[in-house]
Amino acid sequence: MPYLHRSLRPQPHPVPGVARTIHSSGQSFEQLRQGCLQSRTLFEDADFPASNSSLFYSERPQVPFVWKRPGEIVENPEFILGGATRTDICQGELGDCWLLAAIASLTLNQKALARVVPQDQSFGSGYAGIFHFQFWQHSEWLDVVIDDRLPTFRDRLVFLHSADHNELNGSYEALKGGSTMEAMEDFTGGVAETFQMREAPEDFYDILEKALKRGSLLGCSIDILAASESEARTPFGLIKGHAYTVTGLDQVNFQGQRIKLIRVRNPWGQVEWTGHWSDSSLEWRSVDLEEQKRLGHSALDDGEFWMAFEDFKAHFDKVEICNLTPDALEDNALHKWEVTIHQGSWCPDTDKDQDGHLSRDFFRYHASLARSKTFINLREVSGRFQLPPGDYVLIPSTFEPHQEADFCLRIFSEKRAVTRDLDENVDIDLPEPPKPTPREEETEEERQFRALFQRIAGENLFLRFDVDKSGTMSSYELRTALKAAGFRLSGHLLQLIILRYTDESLQLGFDDYLNCLVRLENASRVFQALRIKNKDIIHLNINEFIALTMNI
Repeated sequence: MPYLHRSLRPQPHPVPGVARTIHSSGQSFEQLRQGCLQSRTLFEDADFPASNSSLFYSERPQVPFVWKRPGEIVENPEFILGGATRTDICQGELGDCWLLAAIASLTLNQKALARVVPQDQSFGSGYAGIFHFQFWQHSEWLDVVIDDRLPTFRDRLVFLHSADHNELNGSYEALKGGSTMEAMEDFTGGVAETFQMREAPEDFYDILEKALKRGSLLGCSIDILAASESEARTPFGLIKGHAYTVTGLDQVNFQGQRIKLIRVRNPWGQVEWTGHWSDSSLEWRSVDLEEQKRLGHSALDDGEFWMAFEDFKAHFDKVEICNLTPDALEDNALHKWEVTIHQGSWCPDTDKDQDGHLSRDFFRYHASLARSKTFINLREVSGRFQLPPGDYVLIPSTFEPHQEADFCLRIFSEKRAVTRDLDENVDIDLPEPPKPTPREEETEEERQFRALFQRIAGENLFLRFDVDKSGTMSSYELRTALKAAGFRLSGHLLQLIILRYTDESLQLGFDDYLNCLVRLENASRVFQALRIKNKDIIHLNINEFIALTMNI
C-alpha cells in the first residue's frame, strides 16, 4: 500500500479546478479532445458504450434504440441556449425526479452550475463529440468525460438528460429512485441536512430563509407508507414519494396580515398544488399587481407554485438542505459559511480510545453538549448545533466497534472556527548512547553473545506486553509496548507500522517486532544527528533523502 501523507492541520476545501480525471484512458478532457481534433474523429467513450448495457442492468429494452449524436437529430444543436433555468428541467418516464429536483435547484446558482457544467465546451469551434462534467464524491472533485451519443427511438430522444451522471452511476436504470440530498452533494460538494416536518424547530422559516440567502439548495417530499402510494396524487394536487425543489421564500400583505409564502417546483413541469395561494387561487386577487409581479406569480401550468408556509408544513413531510461551501457561492453573496475540513480514518485497534475507558463519573460531570441523532447507513451524517463560544472536542465514531474506514469531517460555522487534530505528538525518549571507549576488537564469540543479549532483552519486553500470551502481539499491545520502549507515536504513524509489519489478522510476531524497534531506533538516531539546533526539523536534498531511506 503506498504511503499517503496526511497533514494534521485543517485542510482547505477542494475546488473543481483540481478535479481528478477518472477516465480509463488516464487522459484529461482536453487531451482527449485535442486527440480527436488532430485525428479528425468524433470521440467514442469506451467506459460508457452506446449499447443496452449503458441503459439497463436488470431489464431488456422493450424497443430497439438507435444511438445518435445531437447533430444527427437536429440541424443546429446547441449545448445551452440562453442560459439554464429551473423551468428548463422536465422529467420524462425515468424515475429520476430526485436528480431533476437537484438540477432545478442547481440552476438557481449560476456559479455552482458552471462548476458542474464547465463552460469550455459547445457544438461550435472545437467540437469533437466529447463533453465533461464535474462531480463531488468521497471528499474530492471528479472530472467525468462522455461522448454525446444519445439513445433515440423513431428519431426522438429517449433520455434527454443526465448521461454524465449515468456514467458516474453505471447506467440510466441506476438513476431510477435515489436521494435528492445526495444528488445535491454530488453537484456542489456541500453538506446536506434533513428536517422532518413533525420535528421542525420553531424558527424553521428563518432557517430556510437563511439557507436561501446563502445559496443553499433545497428539496422537499411527501413520505409514502407503502409502494402502492408511490406517485399517488393527494386531494390538493401534490405527488407522494416525489421530489420537489424549493425555489423561493417570501411574505405578502393579505387582508392586513403578513402571510409567509414558499415557492415549490415539480420537476414534471406540470401538476401543481391546488390549495390556498396556488396559481389560480382567490387569494391573489387581494394582492397588488406590482407585488404579484415582484413574486413572479403566474397562472401557467409550469410545475412551479406558491403556497402558504403553514400549508407547506402540513402537507410535506421532509425538507433537505444542501449548504454550499464559500467557493460555490456567487461573489456578491452577503452570507457565506466558514468551512473547516479534516481527513481521518478508523483503523482497528489503533485509535486512541483503546488506551482505556473513561469512568462513569467522567460522563456524569462532562456530559456531551451535542451529538448526531442516530447512526444510520447513509454515506454522510450531519447535524446542526448552536453552541456558545468555547473549546470543544469532536469525536467521529462508528456504530459498531473496530470498523475500518476513512472519513471526512467538515465543520460549517457562521464565524471562523480554529481547529486542530488531537493526535499525539511524536516523542522518542531513548537513553543516550554510551561514549565509545577504546577497546580491542570483538571476537566472534562476543558478537554472538551481544546479539543473543539484545534478542533476549527485546523478547523480555515482547513477552511483557503480549498480554494474552498468544506468542504474537496485537496492534493495541504494540502501541503499549512501543510506549514502554520510549516511542510515543501519532495514530497515523502507528497505522503505517501496522500496515508494514503485521499479518492479515493484524498480529505481530517477535521477529517483526524486533525489526520494527531497530528501524524506529535507527530513524530516531539519524534524526537527532541531522536536526537543526533547537528545532524539530531537518533539511535534506533529494540525494541525501534517498540515501537515508536506503540505510534506515
